[in-house]
This record gives sequence, C-alpha cells and structure tokens, in this order.
Amino acid sequence: MNAVKIEPSWHKVLCAEFEKDYFLALSQKVKTAYQTQPCYPKGADIFRALELCPFDKTQVVIMGQDPYHQAGQANGLCFSVQKGVAIPPSLQNIYKEISSDLNLKMPTHGDLTPWASQGVLLLNAVLTVQDSMAGAHQNWGWEKFTDAVIDTLSREKTGLVFMLWGNYAQQKGKNIDQTKHKVLKAVHPSPLAANRGGWFGNKHFSQTQAYLAEQGKKIDFSIGE
Repeated sequence: MNAVKIEPSWHKVLCAEFEKDYFLALSQKVKTAYQTQPCYPKGADIFRALELCPFDKTQVVIMGQDPYHQAGQANGLCFSVQKGVAIPPSLQNIYKEISSDLNLKMPTHGDLTPWASQGVLLLNAVLTVQDSMAGAHQNWGWEKFTDAVIDTLSREKTGLVFMLWGNYAQQKGKNIDQTKHKVLKAVHPSPLAANRGGWFGNKHFSQTQAYLAEQGKKIDFSIGE
C-alpha cells in the first residue's frame, strides 16, 4: 500500500494513524496478499472513497461492510460497481428507495462516483478482500482504521449525515456525536433484510436533503446515464 496516495485533507487528520503499529502491520499484510492472490479492489482504488471525497468536503457518510469479492465489481466505494457490471441487489433496493423518495428515474448503472465527488463518503469498514472469499480480510486492522475515520469526522466536523443501514453499520457508528450530526438508521438494503420491512419508505434521502438544505448545502442523488 506504500504507493497509494491519500488525499491531502485526509492525510492531515489521519497522519498519526498511518504511523501506528497496527496500520504498519496491516499495510504489510495487504501488500503480501495482493502479491500472492487476486484481491479487490485494484491497489490504486483501495483508498478511493477518501480520494474522491476529501475530509474538507464530506457532507454525508454511507457505511458498507466489505468490498464485492468477484472480479470487476469492487471500485473502492461501498455499494458501488463499475459501469457495465450488473447492479447488485442491495444497490437496486437503494435505487428503488431513492426513486420513490425523491421521484427520480432509476439509474441504468451502479457507479456511485457522482455521489462521492459531491461529498458522500462511501466507506466500507474493510477496504480489501480476496477473490471469491467474502470477509477474507476482516480483523486484519481495517476496522480499526475506519473507526478512526468515523471518529475523526464525528469529532472534527459538524452537520454531517450518517446513513447506517443494518446492525453492522449501526454498531460501527455507535460513537457518533448525535448532538452535532444527523444519524439515520434502517435495516440493510439487501433483499433478505429489506423484504422483511424497514427499508422501503425510510425516506433517508429526502431527510438528508432537508437537513443539508438547512445549512445551505445539497447533494444530487441522481446518477445519470
């Protein structure tokens, strides 16, 4: 991971984290994994969520768990896939909720880069995975690093929206200062959870837009062609 650049505003607030023993050990473990077996996303995209959404510009945080573990899917942003890749079921349900909530057209692709470039941090708890082995890099140290990202955002900024979908994300965000930020919770958008109720109709996207509008800010959740 030595060659991976970290966007300057993130480096400024996380520089101490990169020097800690756990992160140095994590870096070596990830480097070895990428040299010896297929892993995702590609090396240059491991920190893509932070690259595309600088600390200074972050307005919304959406938490995922693990990168997609099949070739050509993961692109460094949670829930997102490259154009040309079939839209995963969880993202289809996210799109259905957006379409209903904001009266937007259903997108034809799954690349969420337009959100990231506007200030939506699409952060997985674990930033790498081995091919065809979901969760293969869990408990390597990524969770500690992404906890530091969330804690830094909660502490250093005000007026953010955190969308926490499912028990894992809600546990991950348990220390967010809700006196300074808006925390929205719902079941996970995966078909198994969403179809039991509690996903469709949550109106997280209109709530986010209303909260940001009070601060003179806006995110356009349409994706385009």
